[in-house]
Amino acid sequence: MSLLAQLDQDMKLALKDKNKSKLSTIRMLKAAVKKVEIDKRRPLTDDEVLEVITKEVKQRRDSIAEYEKAGRDDLVEKEKEELVILQSYLPEQLTEEEVRAIVAEVVQEVGASSKAEMGKVMSAIMPKVKGRADGRLVNRLVSEALGS
Repeated sequence: MSLLAQLDQDMKLALKDKNKSKLSTIRMLKAAVKKVEIDKRRPLTDDEVLEVITKEVKQRRDSIAEYEKAGRDDLVEKEKEELVILQSYLPEQLTEEEVRAIVAEVVQEVGASSKAEMGKVMSAIMPKVKGRADGRLVNRLVSEALGS
């Protein structure tokens, strides 16, 4: 089943169960997907839908950090609820150790030895961990690997 079909099915279930937070989150996600479809003028593939979900997850994490700084606990809770719902559509996340192993492998493949080659390493790693690891974590681990 495609991600969009899964979203439609989950939206119907949320409607039946009167689960307002899940319903509003799925509607927001479908609107974001629709916007990208309109921009690209074609239906999105599952990988592209995954990119949209990943972007929405990143937005939620950033919002949570900002709301915590501002002391808006009510908004933090709402964003955390949305984050949990959005993450349920992402593939299982890699652990830090698994990402560290991929980083070491790619650094060796590319033959990178300095931070100046970080872009080359990042561009080789990101397709391998797409949707399964946070970009900030990957960036930090690559930086550590090349900083020695």
